[in-house]
Amino acid sequence: MMDVFTFPWFDFTVAGVIIGSIYALMAVGLALIFGVANLINFAHGAVFTVGSYIGWICLMYLGLPLWLTVIVVAIGGGIVGALIEWLAIRPLNRQSRIAPLLATIGVGLILDQSIHILFTATPRSLSAELPNWRITMGTGTIGIVDIFIFCTAVLSAALLYLLLFKTKIGMAVRATAQDDDAAKQMGVNINRVNMTVFATAGALGAIAGLLVGLYFNNIDPITSFNIMLKGMVAIVIGGMANVPGAIGGGLILGLIESYGIGFFGASYRDLFAFAVLLLMLLFKPNGIFARARERVAEPMTGTFVTQSKPVNIPWWVTAGLVVIAALVPVLGEPYITQVMTNALVYALAGMSLTLVAGTVGMVSIGHAAFLAIGAYVSALLTLAGMPVVFGMLAAGVVTAVLGTGLAYPSFRLRGHYVSIGTLALGQIVVLVILNWDSVTNGPMGLYGIPPLDFFGLPLYSTNASYWTVLGIVVVAGLLQKRLLNSHLGRTWRAIREDTVAAETYGVSSNYYKGLAFGFAGFVAGIGGAFTAHQFSFIDYNTFNLLISVLILTIAILGGLGNITGAVLAAILVAGLPEMFRVLAEYRMMFYGIALILLIRFRPQGLLGSG
Repeated sequence: MMDVFTFPWFDFTVAGVIIGSIYALMAVGLALIFGVANLINFAHGAVFTVGSYIGWICLMYLGLPLWLTVIVVAIGGGIVGALIEWLAIRPLNRQSRIAPLLATIGVGLILDQSIHILFTATPRSLSAELPNWRITMGTGTIGIVDIFIFCTAVLSAALLYLLLFKTKIGMAVRATAQDDDAAKQMGVNINRVNMTVFATAGALGAIAGLLVGLYFNNIDPITSFNIMLKGMVAIVIGGMANVPGAIGGGLILGLIESYGIGFFGASYRDLFAFAVLLLMLLFKPNGIFARARERVAEPMTGTFVTQSKPVNIPWWVTAGLVVIAALVPVLGEPYITQVMTNALVYALAGMSLTLVAGTVGMVSIGHAAFLAIGAYVSALLTLAGMPVVFGMLAAGVVTAVLGTGLAYPSFRLRGHYVSIGTLALGQIVVLVILNWDSVTNGPMGLYGIPPLDFFGLPLYSTNASYWTVLGIVVVAGLLQKRLLNSHLGRTWRAIREDTVAAETYGVSSNYYKGLAFGFAGFVAGIGGAFTAHQFSFIDYNTFNLLISVLILTIAILGGLGNITGAVLAAILVAGLPEMFRVLAEYRMMFYGIALILLIRFRPQGLLGSG
């Protein structure tokens, strides 16, 4: 750790301002969309990546001058943003706010996978023909690239100001942000306003992608989600729908990251960002630059679970399906058995999420963190000599307790803040695993994890592993079914439908939410522990955000709150793509398309919402 008196404050302040300017561009786009559409655009990071690759084509392939490249990138990002609004968001205008939010996740997956397919996953160098000047100021220096990035960000903010305050469409945007119903009654074309906002946000995000590439001299297709989260942190700091606050939030975040890197090292960069996000959500959710009156967050409990009667499957049919599933190893196809084993692990995760998101109504986007906690707890305990059975049970208990404790701050949040909070918690868990070298072995992960056994009886063969996880799924499903049919289950559904009304009748919503997260954490922890012992190796990236998105897709496909639906969806989503490995590189695109189509045409899921 560096001494505060010898710390090169000037250099790190300049770096913080420059990177903060880029965060500000991302945050302004997010704030614009949230102010007008009351929507968190999770596809914004993908637009950032599209912009960086358009810039690469212009500079490195076509040899265009930098000023023209900026214009082309802005136009390209604007077109992508407008298409997102027209194709993915506008058809969902009459649905709840959580529906377009989930749709933007699907769009982001499609755009990211398209970049991977077209340009491969290999990072590419990006540079511009600029003079290699450096201006000395005091004890530090400022480069020409730093000046260009800062000036471009300032110019973009100035043009945005002119658009919002000096044009008719800008007046319509501000009117819609203040009161969309009143604006509509006054003749404002809401669809045109929304498309303009998405196009403007897309242009700003794409420019940010180009500037980041110039700053680091390379572009990488896997950075979209991370940079989107940084923009999200910035708008939470400055105020969700506050454009000037978003600029201030971006600069503050850039300085926090820069100083944190200087004192503690680059590996803590993201941890600082998400810690700030969590603190802001807890103590100042409207942002430090919030206006006196902010838009009240729409509670998302119960708003996405479509009121539909679940498909009633007789018990004897379910029992018959379980017997058929138990006979899969008899086919003598180890590969199919292994694929079904993986699908059943995802079924455990989907069942746990469908309880939290479907029955209680709290949409968690960081659910893979529960699997990660369970995997590491069981791995560490069994590596220390504990029997595997006790290690897996301990993993479930610890995940239930620790997961509920980590999720507890989100219990008091409403609207989009719940999704943001759970997402931040999921990332914090991953970053703690990455940086806690003395316990988790950091980026090297844990290896040599004892294989599955039952007090000396080996269960690590393909068939034995399958039957083990099938038994766990059956037991967990019966327990969850019993809970849902009890007074506890009815209380959970009451909280989902109307939290305020439930609390009026004396229901302690936080207590019952804690019980739901506890049971969900136990089931997911067992699933994570099984994964660790099945493969004998785990690392911080084993349970990443894409796993969370996959679990969310499973929960929605099966029907939120539907246990049988979660199992069926896990087999379809996690199992079937494995059967067609020739299309493996299109897998995430398939998940994105499936998520969008589900939300658009079958929001209640295949078997109906429970």
